[in-house]
Amino acid sequence: MSEDLQSARRGPSRDFRGVTVRAVGDSSLADGGAPAYVSTGAAVWKRFRRNRLAVVGLIIVGLLVLMAVAAPYLAPADPARQSLVDRRTPPGAKYWLGADEFGRDIASRLIFGSRLALVVGMLSVLIALTLGIALGAASAYWGGYVDEAIMRTLDLLLAFPYLLLAIVVVSTLGIRLESTILAVGLWATPGFARVVRGVVLTILGQEYVAAARAVGASTLRVVARHVLPNCLSVVVVYSALYMANAILLEAALSFLGLGVKPPTPSWGLMVATGRDFLEIAPHVATFPGLAIAVTVLGFNLLADGLRDALDPKMVM
Repeated sequence: MSEDLQSARRGPSRDFRGVTVRAVGDSSLADGGAPAYVSTGAAVWKRFRRNRLAVVGLIIVGLLVLMAVAAPYLAPADPARQSLVDRRTPPGAKYWLGADEFGRDIASRLIFGSRLALVVGMLSVLIALTLGIALGAASAYWGGYVDEAIMRTLDLLLAFPYLLLAIVVVSTLGIRLESTILAVGLWATPGFARVVRGVVLTILGQEYVAAARAVGASTLRVVARHVLPNCLSVVVVYSALYMANAILLEAALSFLGLGVKPPTPSWGLMVATGRDFLEIAPHVATFPGLAIAVTVLGFNLLADGLRDALDPKMVM
């Protein structure tokens, strides 16, 4: 009797365009009011905003995106303009964050450098996401020799230190932006593929997948309708996590001289050129280093918050 009463108070589950909502019993029902409905998206956002560190990460990432989009309007000067009389000028009214060894405004170069960081991060994660989902889903769905061939190939890539793998790719294809993006994307692919494979294996064991197969659903339909949508939460979390790693790896390659070429504003390249002046002009390398650290921290906090909001049981 008590179970029936609780079920009546909760109200029926309803499905609107794929989003499950449930009537929540409260005093409004007793007063004859309309039942309140809470969507899945609203519940996720409610859990996310309770995590203050996650909100901090979202703010950092949001400011970074805003800075990259509005760079021409936010930059106080031309990032490529040189002024030899202002070389290594400390922070002040004329140069908010100081000037580098060529008299270029560091603040402007940091603002325009955010564009490069986001472009490399997003495109490399997109490459890794596309390859990782395809390889991981194929490996889990067909299994057998297909699974062995894909996983052993990915294990071979994982056997190389990530920086060494990136150096090999960039050295082979030439030092340019496209090579950096491809190198970072290939480095992140095995991680995405392994995660997707694990999730797909779990999903394939569910009853609704077996039912779809029993009624004659094609492989493509099963994967597109039942498998991939259920991987979404994991993919979103790992995309945010790998954005931080991709930006850090791009900075490392630029620091080693294997990233973009001067005078393109790159945070890693700015740190590399500023290390020679740490004693007489520490601001030349300090501010780009802080930009890298804050950006990586922001994406990591965002990824952690997304994990807790979408699936608290997820292990990263």
